Amino acid sequence: MATRGFIGRRTPEDHAARTPPGQALTTDFPVLSAGPTPRIKLEDWKFTLKVGPRPVFAWDWKTFDALPKTAFTRDIHCVTTWSKLDTKWEGVTIDDLLAAAGMEAATPFVLAHGFDGYSTNVPTADLAGSKAMIATTYDGKPLTPDHGGPARLLVPHLYLWKSAKWVSGLQFTEVDTAGFWELRGYHMVGDPWREQRYHDDP
Repeated sequence: MATRGFIGRRTPEDHAARTPPGQALTTDFPVLSAGPTPRIKLEDWKFTLKVGPRPVFAWDWKTFDALPKTAFTRDIHCVTTWSKLDTKWEGVTIDDLLAAAGMEAATPFVLAHGFDGYSTNVPTADLAGSKAMIATTYDGKPLTPDHGGPARLLVPHLYLWKSAKWVSGLQFTEVDTAGFWELRGYHMVGDPWREQRYHDDP
């Protein structure tokens, strides 16, 4: 894993209640990746919903970008122990995505896939109820490749490795299937408030 731009800060008292245990605040936005950053042309971008191995709906960039947008202001937390408060995103909530596809959440679990071959598992309940989105802008600007652009999954209440960069689709699964980091010892849920970093954390 590569990390760039992390400068730790002492947690101010007025922010302590928003900072999970073991985390340090930063005003930077560190860049982390498991491999090289892909550069995806919008004309090549495609997002697919699957139930098991079966594709059920897909968008190209033009049709995806026409979907209803929602703005999020959320705190984010990385497993590498930095947190950043009040980050501003815009994108398509998973609720609106499913509505546009004319479907409901089909299974208890989801496996998110990226254009770079990355994957991560997320309980379906952690995506519903406006908890998560496919984000396309950050701080009022199109999402850059370093931060997962043109689109990334954003699940801000879980550690950031669950927010798959360069997302290419969501696959609904009956079984909680481990993704890239989960296969390498990371936690299957990743709740920062419970410090669920590694597989044997409670």
